[in-house]
Amino acid sequence: MAVWYNAHTNAETTYKMSEPKRTELTIQQERALLVSVILPGMDVDHYDPLGELRSLVRTAGAKVADEIIARRSAVHPGLYVGKGKAEEIAERAVRNRIDVVIFDNDLTPAQIRDLEKIVDRKVLDRSEVILDIFAAHARTHEARLQVELAQLEYTYPRLRHMWTHLERVAGGATTAAAAVGGIGTRGPGEKQIEIDRRLVQRRVVELKRQIAAIDARKRREVNSRSDHFRICLVGYTNAGKSTLMNLLTGAGVFVADQLFATLDTRTRRWNLGEGHQALLSDTVGFISNLPHHLVASFRATLEEAIGADLLLHVADASSPRVEQQIHAVKEVLEELGCGGSDQLLLLNKVDLINDPTVLTVLRQRYPEAIPISAATGQNAEKVVSAVLERIRGRQVRVTLQVDCANGRAIRYLTRYARLTERTYQGRSARFQATLGEKQLATLRGLGPDVKIISAPEPL
Repeated sequence: MAVWYNAHTNAETTYKMSEPKRTELTIQQERALLVSVILPGMDVDHYDPLGELRSLVRTAGAKVADEIIARRSAVHPGLYVGKGKAEEIAERAVRNRIDVVIFDNDLTPAQIRDLEKIVDRKVLDRSEVILDIFAAHARTHEARLQVELAQLEYTYPRLRHMWTHLERVAGGATTAAAAVGGIGTRGPGEKQIEIDRRLVQRRVVELKRQIAAIDARKRREVNSRSDHFRICLVGYTNAGKSTLMNLLTGAGVFVADQLFATLDTRTRRWNLGEGHQALLSDTVGFISNLPHHLVASFRATLEEAIGADLLLHVADASSPRVEQQIHAVKEVLEELGCGGSDQLLLLNKVDLINDPTVLTVLRQRYPEAIPISAATGQNAEKVVSAVLERIRGRQVRVTLQVDCANGRAIRYLTRYARLTERTYQGRSARFQATLGEKQLATLRGLGPDVKIISAPEPL
């Protein structure tokens, strides 16, 4: 859990603070006490304020042994919670044999340090849990680079409270002789933390350089697919995106009932029928209050969403927080700059809804959405039809004339239009065809000899 980067060895490691309980940051199989501090105006699930953190912690491998919910009018500057609540956390940590206390809030380094002094246990915050899950699930070189950068950018401002070797190094020396003023070593020296920060900054610069190169390559890959209709699955984590991709394309993508099971983008060809194909991409899931440095680090992975022609927004309709999750996804898409992209909302997991009124309310709230079940295949044909409509546009009936020498236009008509009549007059062919408005626009761009004889008639 919350593996940190060692600036001296270029490796992931644990660290040591003055408190012995903070010598290691793994929470695998540890007993956890969850704490949620609810402030005025916070968007929380009032029925289960700790539901999401509970899922995150279980995904990280810990056992939830106790939970505390506190309501405050303002954050306590020193402890986040008040001193009395901190002492209650300490007492319950002893009573329930707690190994780690995890807050569903982002804490400052000083708050973590002061809380640990009182509770005598490791104290972690929400961002540390998410970073740990990302680190555990990163499989490719690209994902590992992105996770390492996110960890370092989270770690950097916290270095002062993460290291105990903060003594001043005389003249930068590390030997006893130099420390007492050997030739060429005298000077003001520098603290070890300053050395650590410089090394971390150097590594961050190198990671950003490598990720920028990956980002540029990703953009070239995405742009190279401009002749295909590009579709990207987006949605809250564990909403069923990978299951849906397997249903639609037979991709065999890894599926698990856990948060952030997928970190790497996968793109597969999707045969939609009627001569149409699209490229379908699966991306990392979103979550409310996703740390900004994670969004920035994973921008290269999310390039598929940024450059997509259509976003299939998959939502877990069986979740009591589905509306908040839909809103959280829209916020991240806005942050990525693709909030205005063409989107189709899919209300997934309807097979898990026991109360039919729940689905009725959701249909009224999102009338354009399609209720589906990626697990059973329910309404998959409606998704295909909706996507085909996006690709083709509204269907129209039209009479066209094309020069027989324009093989590209004739092939396009044969592949994408439904031809009801075909006649030939000299060097020209005349077609009565049904096709989409977007396809008609594409066809007209295939040569000046493509002429519309009769005005398009909407069906």
